[in-house]
Amino acid sequence: MNRGPVILSWETEMKILAIESSCDETAAAVVEDGRRMLSNVISSQIDIHTLYGGVVPEIASRKHTERINRVADKALSDAGLSLPEVDAVAVTCGPGLVGALLVGVSFAKGLALGAGKPLIGVHHIEGHICANYVASPELEPPFTALVVSGGHTTLARVTDYGEYEILGITRDDAAGEAFDKVARAIGLGYPGGPKIDAVSDQGKDDSIPLPRAKVDGSEYDFSFSGLKSAVLNYLNSEQMAGREIVQADVAASFQRAVVDVLTSHAFAALEKHGEKRLALAGGVASNRHLRAAFEEGCRQRGIELFCPPPILCTDNAVMIGSAAYYEYKKGVRHGMDLNAYPALKLGESV
Repeated sequence: MNRGPVILSWETEMKILAIESSCDETAAAVVEDGRRMLSNVISSQIDIHTLYGGVVPEIASRKHTERINRVADKALSDAGLSLPEVDAVAVTCGPGLVGALLVGVSFAKGLALGAGKPLIGVHHIEGHICANYVASPELEPPFTALVVSGGHTTLARVTDYGEYEILGITRDDAAGEAFDKVARAIGLGYPGGPKIDAVSDQGKDDSIPLPRAKVDGSEYDFSFSGLKSAVLNYLNSEQMAGREIVQADVAASFQRAVVDVLTSHAFAALEKHGEKRLALAGGVASNRHLRAAFEEGCRQRGIELFCPPPILCTDNAVMIGSAAYYEYKKGVRHGMDLNAYPALKLGESV
């Protein structure tokens, strides 16, 4: 990575073509000045991976290869631009599935090299946080962010653009991962988050006693593996006893347990640090019950809540274009040696 001089003023209109391929969405977007979405194209593979009960990495990589060129072309077309008219090319370089990441990184490097444009590698989780800058252009650091997605559960203070103080992370299963596993166990299938969100409306969220895990010595860290195991143990015991299992009750009780942990950790951190602004991010942030709980909790505490619309919570390239803008302003440039980093930590440089 090179940190060159910052050559743009804040008044300069900078358009970035961004690429996202970290998991099972092939996405491209054009973003202006980190705040304005000019286009947003997402080609989802959910229908394909549903057949297997989850994302198959090899299939995801192959589908990215098949779709990425068309997706990028459409993003440029929808923005009314050609490649020479954008100012930089950005791409997710980690974390994620290594094969999927490599498709996007290789494609973005080719575009940048061929068009003579700067290349900016972006952290996927930083992108999720930055989706809030597009959804709420008035938002500026510092604030606290809770990222809740299929592979990540992270609570962090955003001290400045691209600068993070990690308060808590998941020690095992991420919240979204637990949603998928429990949904599969109760027969809802993949993807678990939206299906549990929908069916839980018909269930009683206090019908099954489930744990709210705490991590010893780490006040804000998360652990959802025990909760998942508790659900599986309940299902096994009920089946062995020949009792009826009410799918909606299991879904609602599990979902409430997850929401209780996420809200309690976030509000405890906000109170300790005296922070009055909270931004949600990631695919699970589109869960209706989670949003409602945070809306009510923030209202009671006088905290300003920010949350992108669902289309910007799921994996997308708009968030990558926004994050890339602020990295570029700091002088970040990447060369043709940019690689995929499947285990990249938030705030870690590449």
